[in-house]
Amino acid sequence: YTMPSYKLIYFNMRGRAEIIRYIFAYLDIKYEDHRIEQADWPEIKPTLPFGKIPILEVDGLNLHQSLAIARYLAKNTDLAGKTELEQCQVDAIVDTLDDFMSRFPWAEKKQDIKEQMFNELLIYDAPHLLQDLDTYLGEKEWFIGNSVTWADFYWEICSTTLLVLKPDLLDIHPRLVALRKKVQAIPAIADWIQRRPHTRL
Repeated sequence: YTMPSYKLIYFNMRGRAEIIRYIFAYLDIKYEDHRIEQADWPEIKPTLPFGKIPILEVDGLNLHQSLAIARYLAKNTDLAGKTELEQCQVDAIVDTLDDFMSRFPWAEKKQDIKEQMFNELLIYDAPHLLQDLDTYLGEKEWFIGNSVTWADFYWEICSTTLLVLKPDLLDIHPRLVALRKKVQAIPAIADWIQRRPHTRL
């Protein structure tokens, strides 16, 4: 058995590719972290199966959809959840986070509209989600089961971006902050966070 050759294609940002990068880092899998310039995007876009990135090339085969790729890489590892029930719970937390992140109009060109929608989501909607996540975590060490899963990674990734947008967001949620710190303290993740290109989003 030889390791497939992996090439991840995305912009030079954390964004939708970061969950894939965390999983690669944690599992110590070698891959090419190919970051394209925004200027080159218009000519790359039409060559992709659904015109979106990230794409993971596995031995030349193009996989698309960041969470499908993440799930594929996490499968049969301790990151996926230990049982089928746990795996479903992991998927559910990931989808809950992703549903919320997907509501932000990231690509909106009109600054005033963009700002208004971002503010509404951060001020009115985020607190409900955070309360639900806090309650779900409770006194547990990790979101699901008794060890880290990629749902914990996804929380750290999404919350990092939310904190860039609203730095006081987690002030009343120390348990959710503690979970972020636990993820950041995992040696492979700490190493990646230190090495990765520094980008705002």
